[in-house]
Amino acid sequence: MSAPLKGKVALVAGATRGAGRGIAVELGAAGATVYVTGRTTRARRSEYDRPETIEDTADLVTEAGGRGVAVPTDHLDPAQVRALVNRIADEQGRLDVLVNDIWGGEKLFAWDTPLWEHDLDNGLRLLRLAVETHAITSHHALPLLLRTPGGLVVEVTDGTADYNGGNYRVSFFYDLAKASVLRMAFSLGHELGPRGATAVALTPGWMRSEIMLDAFGVREENWRDALDKVPHFAISETPRYVGRAVAALAGDPDVARWNGQSLSSGGLARTYGFTDLDGSRPDAWRYLVEVQDAGKPADTAGYR
Repeated sequence: MSAPLKGKVALVAGATRGAGRGIAVELGAAGATVYVTGRTTRARRSEYDRPETIEDTADLVTEAGGRGVAVPTDHLDPAQVRALVNRIADEQGRLDVLVNDIWGGEKLFAWDTPLWEHDLDNGLRLLRLAVETHAITSHHALPLLLRTPGGLVVEVTDGTADYNGGNYRVSFFYDLAKASVLRMAFSLGHELGPRGATAVALTPGWMRSEIMLDAFGVREENWRDALDKVPHFAISETPRYVGRAVAALAGDPDVARWNGQSLSSGGLARTYGFTDLDGSRPDAWRYLVEVQDAGKPADTAGYR
């Protein structure tokens, strides 16, 4: 088995479920040691009150061929993040990949609700969880990442810079959070590039996360049963697809060509040649513009 990331060390911040879990597992499948963080453990749940835990994610990383290390961390607490990075430095002496996937806002935004009608406490909490956490984590982790040339920072968001630049996304607070993460990657690219590292923003497409599958009343094994009610869900992808995108970037000796850019799982699949677990190659953001937003009937021919 090929292990292109053997000897590499990654931190996936926000790896309890969804994209973070998919990314952690694929980095493990490529041979990396992956530190996975989150607030839900086997002993305690976050306010999401869901069954997925960081220990489960770490086990999946190890089963995939890497080494998973679960570290409970609240990324709004600088002291906890500092302790996390110090532990990685003590145990590994390096950090090659930082993935900022911290979100936690799923229950905090209201669709199509204007700012003045939106719950203010929820909106501000969303911004803290989705934006402040990324800044705190990067502040403490980047000095370690910069010790070794060629480091990679991946800021996970929802939507490409092109799409979000011209489209209102869900609500004021959601839109602001996702735009902020895109800009973080751009800014970090300017700061890291001259110092030998690379920063990118990366978005999955319509992702079949655990929460999304539950919302549609399906499982991964029968996800197509949801298409009768939500036909455009046909373009959806597993969390492992964006994981393969991160693994491809981390294994690319010329990754600096992407510095500061906004990328998508579907776009990178065309460049690097990887597929989703079912062998398909969904390109959700192109589909969204050309089919869904254009008002055309659901048809994924040519898009996966």
